[in-house]
Amino acid sequence: MPPRPLRIVPFPNGEIGVVWDDDHESYFDPYELRCACGCASCVDEVSGRKLLQSDRVPRDVRARRWHPVGNYGVAFVWSDGHDTGIYTFDRLRGLCPCDECK
Repeated sequence: MPPRPLRIVPFPNGEIGVVWDDDHESYFDPYELRCACGCASCVDEVSGRKLLQSDRVPRDVRARRWHPVGNYGVAFVWSDGHDTGIYTFDRLRGLCPCDECK
């Protein structure tokens, strides 16, 4: 079974911390996580081509809130108004930028 988050914490500096049920901790840059959104507005559903222009995302974007999506993912409400992306637990863990996960 893939790891699941136990806690998700948006820090005051914008970083998003995730504590996983396998004791791993991930720390995400909000800009990078926002630019990795895989929703239909950000990625073409047929070709998989990225539609989101990262240079149009404010560098100071922040997660205003987050909420669980079923038993498989989370969604963030971003300060740039975007709120349609679902980050499955598997995908979120795959985006972990730490050396151990890369």
